Amino acid sequence: MKVLLFSEGMNLIKISGLGRAIMHQQKALKMNGIEYTLDPKDDHDVVHINTLGPKSKTLAKKARKKGKRVVYHAHSTEEDFRNSFIGSNLVAGLFRRWICSCYKQGDVIATPTEYSKRLIQAYGIKNPIYHISNGIDLEMYKPKEGDREAFRKKFGLSDTDKVVISVGLYIERKGILDFVQMAREMPDYKFIWFGKTPLWSVPHKIRKAVKTKLPNLIFAGYVQPDELKQAYVGCDVYIFPTFEETEGIVLLEALATGADVIVRDIPVFGWLRKNEDCYMAADKDDFIKKIRQLDSGELPSLSENGRKAVEGMDLKKVGERLIRFYDGTID
Repeated sequence: MKVLLFSEGMNLIKISGLGRAIMHQQKALKMNGIEYTLDPKDDHDVVHINTLGPKSKTLAKKARKKGKRVVYHAHSTEEDFRNSFIGSNLVAGLFRRWICSCYKQGDVIATPTEYSKRLIQAYGIKNPIYHISNGIDLEMYKPKEGDREAFRKKFGLSDTDKVVISVGLYIERKGILDFVQMAREMPDYKFIWFGKTPLWSVPHKIRKAVKTKLPNLIFAGYVQPDELKQAYVGCDVYIFPTFEETEGIVLLEALATGADVIVRDIPVFGWLRKNEDCYMAADKDDFIKKIRQLDSGELPSLSENGRKAVEGMDLKKVGERLIRFYDGTID
């Protein structure tokens, strides 16, 4: 069996969560000895599509006409499209209709979580839908000696500086406005945001937030995975103030490193045990409260439980499940 992993616009999405998910698929297939190609001109038996452009939809239609099995990966929903780029809310309904027309081309639909599966089913799509985590390379995210020191040296931090990090695009949905406000209200902590988005593509209030000048706030931009791992290891707490996700690969990464984690209390994180695998915050003020409680020891570290929570999402196991999507045995 040879799989075509098809994605269009990789230059645009390679630093996003979607780009990382596609790289995870490649690694997962390699780990399981499954041959794949990225070139539609190569011979292949199964088509696995990750993107939503016209080329993706057309390729799916042609593949089905030829009798080839099509796995359409539903990484996006109307809900996580909203509050992202300029005009996204105005065209969210059109976006939903378009993604439905794409997903319906799949013999089977893959999506990262049971939560995103429920959303897509609610759109009225009748095709079989099964969840499969984007996964995490557990070996890669094992903390190494010197990770903490490397991170703190790069950003000019002392060993005693209290550091809060988050990772994501510069979009409202990711909770970036709350992050900046937390930095304002907690001058005794350092706040570092990793990730970036072209500022021309986001509303004025997001551009303004990113340009905020505070002595304890850093927008670090995009960094390579090994540097990001050092940040997870070297920070005091990783927070994920996002309002909507289909999974959140950066969360899996943070948990895998053993970081102390606080996420927003939203349905997609229902697979995590609240106050056992990580802490969950209702709003900005609750994030601030829990950050301080972790720092003071009032709340115990849950890092070991968090690490165990993602053990079943190792890429080797993800690859084993992908094979079942390809051969039709998924259930």
